[in-house]
Amino acid sequence: QVHLVESGGGLVQPGGSLRLSCVASGFPFSSFSMTWGRQAPGKGPEWVGSITHESRIIRYQESVKGRFTMSRDNANNTLYLQMNNLRLEDTGLYFCARGPFEYTDLSLATFRGQGTQVTVSV
Repeated sequence: QVHLVESGGGLVQPGGSLRLSCVASGFPFSSFSMTWGRQAPGKGPEWVGSITHESRIIRYQESVKGRFTMSRDNANNTLYLQMNNLRLEDTGLYFCARGPFEYTDLSLATFRGQGTQVTVSV
């Protein structure tokens, strides 16, 4: 059974940093691209970025480029999202999903975690 469990969210001031983790189980993690998404209150899920199975290609939404960094540790089945210089508009529920979703509606993701809340506030 596929499980994706996120952690690392919290309350941070603008300009602050957080590092999110997503621990995967129940499937061969090292064989799959992975995605970070987020969902703000009252809005649909939004693609943040995706990383290929061997980390050769990493792509980001334009608004997070230069601030967010995705990485993965295939030996430990873990996906990461380092978020720096956080902005108010980065607030949302951050979740990981199996597969690449740059061009596909994230609401169609079959396997995604429950998410971890990130709140950026003064």
